[in-house]
Amino acid sequence: MADSVGTHSSKKSPFLGLKLYIVVGICSAFVIASLLFIFLCYFSKRRSKRRRTILKQGSGLLPLVSKEISEVNGSDRTEIKVESGGKKGSSDQSEFSGGSQSETTTTSSSAVSSVDGGNIGWGRWYSFKELETATGGFSDENVVGEGGYGIVYRGVLLDGSVVAVKSLLNNKGQAEKEFKVEVEAIGKVRHKNLVGLIGYCAEGAKRLLVYEYVENGNLEQWLHGDVGPCSPLTWDVRLKIAIGTAKGLAYLHEGLEPKVVHRDVKSSNILLDRKWNAKVSDFGLAKLLGPESTYVTTRVMGTFGYVSPEYANTGMLNEGSDVYSFGILLMELITGKSPVDYSRPPGEMNLVDWFKGMVSSRRGEEALDPRIQVQPSPRALKRALLVCLRCIDLDTEKRPKMGQIVHMLEADEFPFRSEPRTNKDTAPLRSHEAVTSKFPNALKETVGGDVQRSKRR
Repeated sequence: MADSVGTHSSKKSPFLGLKLYIVVGICSAFVIASLLFIFLCYFSKRRSKRRRTILKQGSGLLPLVSKEISEVNGSDRTEIKVESGGKKGSSDQSEFSGGSQSETTTTSSSAVSSVDGGNIGWGRWYSFKELETATGGFSDENVVGEGGYGIVYRGVLLDGSVVAVKSLLNNKGQAEKEFKVEVEAIGKVRHKNLVGLIGYCAEGAKRLLVYEYVENGNLEQWLHGDVGPCSPLTWDVRLKIAIGTAKGLAYLHEGLEPKVVHRDVKSSNILLDRKWNAKVSDFGLAKLLGPESTYVTTRVMGTFGYVSPEYANTGMLNEGSDVYSFGILLMELITGKSPVDYSRPPGEMNLVDWFKGMVSSRRGEEALDPRIQVQPSPRALKRALLVCLRCIDLDTEKRPKMGQIVHMLEADEFPFRSEPRTNKDTAPLRSHEAVTSKFPNALKETVGGDVQRSKRR
């Protein structure tokens, strides 16, 4: 029997006169090679999509964020469950982002039902097909940003206008939560330093938001990306970005009722246009704070390195948390360093500790980003350093409001006297009074030692 099978397989087949076992072997090898090729293509496509961090634009490529920064930011959103409490705060029954399923079900259901009807009272309703066409079928080449809550695509509508389309990932109902919070927070808000929300799409379980398109990437790319030895972000440009961001946050805190606490102020959420105008984006974690409440108690969410200590420890959130995060952002602009970077030496891993040490040892000039070609005047640098220290003050009552920060950054003159002291008895006293009236807390950290020594003399 075996001899018969061997004889049959050794006979020549009609295919090119080859023996039958050779033909079978060739076919088997072809099938295996095909399956292997398909697997490699699929794996490569998924890997390239995950690692995509840049977008091809008409003006060229945006700077690529370094690997070290990407690794830190990959899991930087913190989530800590905090029990509610407090005498003057409001309850968290209106929580609609970052909370548990039970905390958000009641608040999102009403909005969902109205959205499915096709009109929520503002903006334009877009069909899913319309947005799919605008983004080229949600092509990977049109990806401009990707995070834990969704993917942002560049899209061109039928009228030729360019927009940013955010497709929310529906992980455990997260799409519903973020959709509602963005609509509630900035649906009708218009400010030159806030990214405008143009419209939306709600079909079935799909939730998409349509924003104005900001073409120059985000601040993180320009601060920590590969821009060469000389950064295009000059000191004046960085100050302009800081002031624009402060104005946007000031409008959220002081120009709206109820006020909006962003809760995730960081460099990757500051978008830049061609003229380096800053626009605050990503309101997926925002909270509304009514006039009768000094804070809300909620689950801690935000980005590691930017979250204020009191919020991380207690879960009590108010606009002071955004002020702290802005202080970290301003620190980033000054130093060019990320808030937390494990690739740096042990004493420099935490930006706040390193920064305070540099300022207290009178080495503020050394903290400046070395990629800034033209250094600022000593007076301008001192003013920026002082604002940083005031924003990150551990005493929340001593932190300035965002409106005050705008005035401090826009001030033409630094509030310290620079004239030579001719009268040792009176000049230091006047300087001390002038300073403490405007910046009582930061003075203790920056120049308190000098004032005390002058008094003793």
